[in-house]
Amino acid sequence: MRNKDRISAFLTLLPSIILIGIFVYGFIGNTFWISLSDWGGAAALAENPVKSYVGFANYLDLFTGFLGGGFRQDLVNAVFYSVMLLAGAIGIGLILAMLLDNKPRGESFFRTVFLYPMSLSFIVTGTIWRWMLAPQGGVNILPTYVGLPPLRFPWLSSTDAILLFNWQNLLPIALYLVSLVLIIWGLWRLKNNPAKALVLLIPGVVVGGSVWLWGDLLPQALFMEEIHGFNTATFGIIMATIWQYSGYTMALYLAGFTGISQDLRDAAMLDGASTAKYYRYIALPMVKPITISAIIILSHISLKMFDLIFAMTGPDNGQTGHPALNMYLTTFRANDFARGAAIAIILFIIAATFIIPYMISSYRQRRSR
Repeated sequence: MRNKDRISAFLTLLPSIILIGIFVYGFIGNTFWISLSDWGGAAALAENPVKSYVGFANYLDLFTGFLGGGFRQDLVNAVFYSVMLLAGAIGIGLILAMLLDNKPRGESFFRTVFLYPMSLSFIVTGTIWRWMLAPQGGVNILPTYVGLPPLRFPWLSSTDAILLFNWQNLLPIALYLVSLVLIIWGLWRLKNNPAKALVLLIPGVVVGGSVWLWGDLLPQALFMEEIHGFNTATFGIIMATIWQYSGYTMALYLAGFTGISQDLRDAAMLDGASTAKYYRYIALPMVKPITISAIIILSHISLKMFDLIFAMTGPDNGQTGHPALNMYLTTFRANDFARGAAIAIILFIIAATFIIPYMISSYRQRRSR
């Protein structure tokens, strides 16, 4: 009976497996093959275009080529988009959830208000915020309502940049980031498992120290200086994205807080715990899976910020570019299909670095039960 059940389950899932294999993984494989070719140029739209294998030349050109500077700045923008979206949406959503979890007067009304932006499409959100952030828009004239002069900041057209770095130093920077991740991960595990923590801490310190001492000997990514940084024109887009997704993370945390037994909270209060200590030591550790899920979902969303940027600043504003927008323009405006496919695969790999560890962790947790 057990073998029959397995056969029945396999036959039931077989059509879905075949369809997913063809239309998901098959197309991903085809995109990867295109990225290894030279499909593009004047004859790209021919009925039978000639595609020659060029290996990883498209990827190398994107990261180290003379014409890849635009993509490299877009990639830097995507990092800042992701980090600030995670910090802003999760932070504000968590605060709102804690406030609503204490059942204030008008809770249902405020919950609806905070969730409303989530119901809007990125195009609608972008159109609203583009008007609000215009030179004579709502944000710049807010100070005039209290007798102050209006703001003059060009939210969507600024050319200033901060946190500058040289792309020539890409390899040392990457190694520093690896070292930082290992050290933070090791410190996080130090209390529960000191032996495994040292396995992470020692390599992290060695890598970071080696780069600090001998980083000048590492090869440079470019033959000339190329400065990138955080463009202040992206402030407006980040604000709009946080506004739209703070309510979503609030709903996630609020559902988690609601699932915690009221008896547990009452017991903590009887033991002398304040509201702040209850959330710090009891509630937040219990909703840790929700935090991980929110990070995965928001990171995935930050890699697909196409329509919001398109609506707010258009496709040709290099200050606020994004790899997803660059991929679209490269593929369908420049007809450089191979280069566009390479950008798509890079975005796919970045997304996989967030999703695959989460899937492995979830699978292990289910197996351990």
